[in-house]
Amino acid sequence: MDIKEIVKFLSEYDGRELRLMEVCGTHTAAIRENGIPSLLSHKIKLISGPGCPVCVTPASYIDRLCDLSLQDKTCIVTFGDMIRVPGSKEALQNVKSKGGNVKMVYSPFEIIDLAKGDRDTIFIFAAVGFETTTPIYAVLLDKIISENIENIKFLTALKTMPAAIDVLCSDADNKIDGFIAPGHVSVITGADAFKPLAEKYSLPFVVSGFKGEELLASIYALVKLQGQSKVLNLYKSAVGDRENEKAKALVDKYFTPSAAYWRGMGSIENSGLELKEEYSRFDAGSKNLTEDLPANKGCSCAEVITGRKSPFDCPLFAKVCNPENPQGACMVSGEGACFNYFINR
Repeated sequence: MDIKEIVKFLSEYDGRELRLMEVCGTHTAAIRENGIPSLLSHKIKLISGPGCPVCVTPASYIDRLCDLSLQDKTCIVTFGDMIRVPGSKEALQNVKSKGGNVKMVYSPFEIIDLAKGDRDTIFIFAAVGFETTTPIYAVLLDKIISENIENIKFLTALKTMPAAIDVLCSDADNKIDGFIAPGHVSVITGADAFKPLAEKYSLPFVVSGFKGEELLASIYALVKLQGQSKVLNLYKSAVGDRENEKAKALVDKYFTPSAAYWRGMGSIENSGLELKEEYSRFDAGSKNLTEDLPANKGCSCAEVITGRKSPFDCPLFAKVCNPENPQGACMVSGEGACFNYFINR
């Protein structure tokens, strides 16, 4: 079936109402950039899930980064979007203006030169991410250990996707009819990682690429697969059926499964990764990050991340909350649902 026939089918669909969720921030961006919702029948609703690692990180994590940045001889090293994410009181950029020591980098490996250049300062990397990012931190740890660098630590908020999707599927009040499986995560986990969920909940999962045509084909497949416990891989150029064994070995060397706190979903068992006990000297206090109190009580990020609300349903959206003045994490990151809904209105 060519793309014109797929668009015709999706625009004319008149079956039961479907709620299809993407759980990859890059998919969220591509869906909005390509105007895909406008091509679909009103009976096919696309909803954004917890696909942005910055967005699902609780405010308590930001608060701890802020506190650490104000400690003597301590520097927080992070990417640009993390600097702007609000904690329960303020963001790193605000603390920086009050004397907090914060460095923005484009690559985690930049922390090596920072640490070598100032041996008296402890440099703490804000290690946030999903399965795709964790192997990078494992490689970085390899390098830190091999070069005997003693003034680098990590504050981790590393998460794994399947357990979070399990929680979403188990919510009877938030029914989801199928998933566009996370493309980048699937490169590491393999498509088969979603088979247990497909079978447990009798739901289809489709692994998709990021081009507009690929996403439309994936949505078409989800509609046609309704009621089937099936995982379909339409991104075979990058994703295999099985997990990436090399990446798994790297991660298993340094990290162990743990509970993790997700914005909007609370603590989820075996949905996180923390440093193994033998490497705890590199940890800057990552455990017991639970509470998630937004600075603005009107923020709906928790509901947006879980598909209970569209960004358009948030009372702050495009009013007091915008990319220049984000009131919640979903408006900060380029993978955030609110950010993408705002710039592609």
